[in-house]
Amino acid sequence: MRVVGIPLRADDNRRCPEPDFGWSADMRDDSEDWEGSRVRRRERQRAAREQRRAARGARREGRRPPASPEQAAYRAARRRANLKFSFVSHLVAYATVCCFLLMVAGFRAAFIVALAWGIGLVLHYFFALVAPDLRRRLIDSEVSREIETTRPLERRSLEDKHARSLEQLSASIAHEIRNPITAAKSLVQQMGEDPSSRENVAYANVALEELDRVERSISHLLKYAREEELQLCELRIAEVVDSALETFRERIARLGVTVVRELGGEGALMGDAEKLRRVLINLIGNALDAFEEARTPSPSIKLLAGEDLAGREVWLRVRDNGPGIDPEKLARIFSPFYTSKASGTGLGLAISKKLIDAHGGSIEAISTPGQGSEFLLTLPKQAGAGRVRVS
Repeated sequence: MRVVGIPLRADDNRRCPEPDFGWSADMRDDSEDWEGSRVRRRERQRAAREQRRAARGARREGRRPPASPEQAAYRAARRRANLKFSFVSHLVAYATVCCFLLMVAGFRAAFIVALAWGIGLVLHYFFALVAPDLRRRLIDSEVSREIETTRPLERRSLEDKHARSLEQLSASIAHEIRNPITAAKSLVQQMGEDPSSRENVAYANVALEELDRVERSISHLLKYAREEELQLCELRIAEVVDSALETFRERIARLGVTVVRELGGEGALMGDAEKLRRVLINLIGNALDAFEEARTPSPSIKLLAGEDLAGREVWLRVRDNGPGIDPEKLARIFSPFYTSKASGTGLGLAISKKLIDAHGGSIEAISTPGQGSEFLLTLPKQAGAGRVRVS
């Protein structure tokens, strides 16, 4: 068989074009779109998983809010009780099985099982009952050692803080006493320039008012500086509240103030009734002053009392719907000589805080401008701070 070659022309040497079926470009675009959509779908799925994981974590955190001291003590006691119960259950099972083997299989088999199982029982006792106490003691010793090393720094910081407080208190005392004395001195000088003036009587009255202001400031200052003795006796917080409200009965009626008392529980504690009455008189009096100054419509004071879950403390809330306190002022209301009233001495709340501290309690203030203020008093049933004298 002969193969006959066919000569090619010059233009036949050109490369043949690729076949075009009309759908290859669209197919490539669709493939790219599909790849992009798949990547975007994966990213959305990953983001959704992260959101679900974060939501589960937030719910887990929300289910376990910060525990109070009573709740923490209850949880620790419950944990110890569970550990003891598990060990006792293990011990009962151990004794039952050993007795059964002793009766059925004899002493040798019972002894081998008791020895082998007893090792596990001893380890259970150590890790369940001994190890937690040992770990707590080691932690306490390490914490005590760290505290001993850091105590000098804390003492120096406290000394600096007390020095700054003393400087601020000295400046406040000088300001509170110097201004009235300066005003009275100026009035007396004017009276000396013209002894026969008709205005001398008015000048003398104003000078006496300024001197009374000085005397009042010094009296409050002495009360604040004096270490007052507590005459402790058994009392009920409801009786102290009623006694303080009776002091302002006429003023409450005149201002049309609605008083709501919700004093749950007995509210019995050891305390100085007169000192606590002074604290409530100061808080209620401040609320009435705020009502009168701001002309609050439908003024009301709400007093709520109760006990904590452990039955160790008594709390009392004094809440009003007055004008409230600005955040800047709220941070300073317990500072000596700080007041927003024209005729105030600025020592009422400072003395109240000192009296509550002497009972071993605490006082906190919460306020929103335009919505009112609330003071929370917490008192232990057994006062154990300050200089006390039991009567």
